[in-house]
Amino acid sequence: MTFVIEEVLPVLADEVKTYQVPVVDLIAVQTKDPYKILVATILSARTKDEVTAKAAERLFKQVPDLESLAAVSEEELRKLIYPVGFFKNKASYLAKLPGALMAKFGGIIPDEVDKLTELPGVGRKTANLVVAVAFGKPAICVDTHVHRIMNIWGYVQTKTPLETEMALRKKLPEQYWLTVNSILVAFGQGTCKSVRPHCDRCLIANQCRKLGVTPRNLPGSATKKGADKTIKMVSWNVNGLRALEKKGFVEVVAELDADIIALQEIKAQPEQLSDQLKNIPGYRAYWFAAEKKGYSGVGVYSREEPLAVIYGIDHKEHDYEGRVLTLEYGDFYLVNVYFPNARHELLRLDYKLAFNRDLHNFLDTLALKKSVVVCGDFNVAHKEIDLTNPKQNEKNPGFAPEERAWMDEFIAAGYIDTFRLFNQQPGQYTWWSYRFNARARNIGWRIDYFCVDAKSEKRVAGAEILADIAGSDHCPVVLTFR
Repeated sequence: MTFVIEEVLPVLADEVKTYQVPVVDLIAVQTKDPYKILVATILSARTKDEVTAKAAERLFKQVPDLESLAAVSEEELRKLIYPVGFFKNKASYLAKLPGALMAKFGGIIPDEVDKLTELPGVGRKTANLVVAVAFGKPAICVDTHVHRIMNIWGYVQTKTPLETEMALRKKLPEQYWLTVNSILVAFGQGTCKSVRPHCDRCLIANQCRKLGVTPRNLPGSATKKGADKTIKMVSWNVNGLRALEKKGFVEVVAELDADIIALQEIKAQPEQLSDQLKNIPGYRAYWFAAEKKGYSGVGVYSREEPLAVIYGIDHKEHDYEGRVLTLEYGDFYLVNVYFPNARHELLRLDYKLAFNRDLHNFLDTLALKKSVVVCGDFNVAHKEIDLTNPKQNEKNPGFAPEERAWMDEFIAAGYIDTFRLFNQQPGQYTWWSYRFNARARNIGWRIDYFCVDAKSEKRVAGAEILADIAGSDHCPVVLTFR
């Protein structure tokens, strides 16, 4: 199939006119002020557009220009932009922005990508967007939507947004450089969603190669006669459920459309959670919190009421940390686990290995009765393929020889790493440091897994990593189970 970009982009440009306009483009319609576009772009990173729009409106009422920005404290900036994602970091970037502009560029916002990336909080995506939107100069802004959709189409074959930008600079006709981001962001939010895209109503479905795509199932749609019923399960280390709620967690749950959603590191007691979190429509919620507030903890949302719920593994030294929650269904157990971190200098390695052994025994006992699905943040990258810099991390927590040896034993005992049944490619990660722009550069680790016991391998219908879903330093992982 030949994919003709010159035919597709005009069709989509006309289609998305009725969609919600990305917030930075909306601000650009209202003003061509490079300051406001730059600031709004910094705010928009890993934040829903409606949250960005409200924060930008509050900020610009009080801080309409660089001069007034220089007079506002970082603490006040935090209050003005909250609850955008990573608001503390972004407040720090904004506080430093006037000084950096004065020192480097005489107080003038530059109109070149390489110069913009010298400013605090400005990566290539932000820089390209500012150059294109604020100054109308040829630039290709590649966010996760552009990167993902271009690869779904097969127009490029790249692993990171940076690689996509460089490929598009060589291949994409320049007439589309200024508009491709706004078109594909709107299209990605409205139709070609990162989870279960709406291929059934896509105007270019016949041209799209649908590489790596699992389209949504329409409610009430017919299925093939005799087709296996499948269960979609999602596992996600949310790194603080209350914080993630402010970044649109409930909306993400609706988008995931999963039968079971297992969460780790919720960092909350059930009574600390909002009614909205405890009562998501269509789901029953189960929680196992750590005794220490603000630490560890696991939870599960389930559409089907389980036969039984098991809290912990009957080992007090592990259970008081709220690490294991098991739901029993008709023909399988779902075991949601937040494995301990071995900590800096491997100070907690012995405890982690003890936990691993006790958990393994617990799983083996369950597997005698019915299928076992174990998911969660294992806090270990098993093989060198599972992290970006294996040699530099050989003695670090998460890749220490003892941790990897236990994973070897676990797999040798018959438990199956479901993702590797379908994908043997490098660069497939589930966790990225918040530092050094690691996620955008895809410098990460694969430490979140779905595993099944040996007898259940044939029940595994699919497994994937949803790297486009932000909000935590981890992303969700998926298992489709028959």
